[in-house]
Amino acid sequence: MDLAINIDSPFWRLGIALLLGALIGTQRGWVHRNEAAGSRIAGIRTYSLIGLMGGLCGMLTELYSELILGFSFVALTGLIVMAYIKSQKVKSNLSITGLIGMLITFLLGSLTVVGEPVIAASAAVITAIILDNKKELHDALMKLQEYELDAALRLLLISVVMLPLLPNQGMGPWQAINPYEIWWMVVLIASISFVGYFAIKIGGAEKGILFTCLFAGLSSSTALTLQFSNLSKQQSHLSGLLASGILISCGTMFPRILFVCSVINYALVDLLWWPMLLMMAGFYLPAYWIWQHANVTSEKSPEVKQSPLALSSALFFGLVLLLIMLLSNALQEWFGDAGTLSLAAISGITDVDAITLALGRQSASNGLLVNTTVLAIFIAAAVNSLVKMGMACFVGAKSLRRYVIAPVTGSVLLGAVTVWLSFT
Repeated sequence: MDLAINIDSPFWRLGIALLLGALIGTQRGWVHRNEAAGSRIAGIRTYSLIGLMGGLCGMLTELYSELILGFSFVALTGLIVMAYIKSQKVKSNLSITGLIGMLITFLLGSLTVVGEPVIAASAAVITAIILDNKKELHDALMKLQEYELDAALRLLLISVVMLPLLPNQGMGPWQAINPYEIWWMVVLIASISFVGYFAIKIGGAEKGILFTCLFAGLSSSTALTLQFSNLSKQQSHLSGLLASGILISCGTMFPRILFVCSVINYALVDLLWWPMLLMMAGFYLPAYWIWQHANVTSEKSPEVKQSPLALSSALFFGLVLLLIMLLSNALQEWFGDAGTLSLAAISGITDVDAITLALGRQSASNGLLVNTTVLAIFIAAAVNSLVKMGMACFVGAKSLRRYVIAPVTGSVLLGAVTVWLSFT
């Protein structure tokens, strides 16, 4: 006996349309469950029937004419508007969210019958979640600052608007300049910074230095190193806390490198994951030990000053990336691997992301050897780590140095040995 369900059957699709209406109606009915019967425009029964109505209209549309669906939607809209106007005489609620929910329910019922039940079901679940999280969404909006909203809009501008407009082809010397790829990498780095900012905001500095600095490292561990080093001069008794924050923030660079490589050229991850994870442990484990033994858990975590998204910084990163792409191709052609490694060392003084993105792309498309790319990325990461150690030593208090020098030096040596062993 065949018990298989034929989802293409009109009976099943009408049933799904009814259930989707009931899903949204359950949420709306629960919100207004304490109101007297007949005082609300629609509840679970009405929404269920609207979903079924949408399904029936979709079926009639397939049998006869598309005009049936259009006229039915207009008629339902008129009926809902009249009910809304009538309800306004009784209560002064100007929200039309429930009305929009009814119209969406009708459309979802129609969509289910005409051939897209999965999309309709997904949209129904999302609709119910949005309707059910009114307070949470409003609270989040109240907490949102104007500059944070501006940052989100800028991120959408550089990704959704600008990115599709750029040509996706090689240009210039060695065909090294691909405007689309360069801007896509800018969007990637800007997005990591944006996510890191809101991770800090949601978690809050009061959650502790470990959490705060972990996500601060997603945006700029160099900026945090300078900030905490300066702070250690003003509050030397916090040197242990600040040192653990610096190490955590700097250690986050290594999983970030692996993430970028996995997006640009996954072949690099096979050789990089072991040294990068060991170097990360070389930062994280001492940071945790310092945090545990420096008696700093009762101290308030220093606030990390950070912008959600600076468009000027993103543009500057794009220019640096463009320059590195040109130089990496030029030096590779003129001086071979030695030129690429020299560029990696110089680039690592200021930033690791740009050289990682540039060499990862060049290795994937222009034939740069994977071993050379891996060694160059390690050199950039090692130089960057030593530069930040120097910042902490020369800018920070003397008490900060004894916490930072040994972990950073040990991590770099551990990474060097691991890379050498992977090549041999």
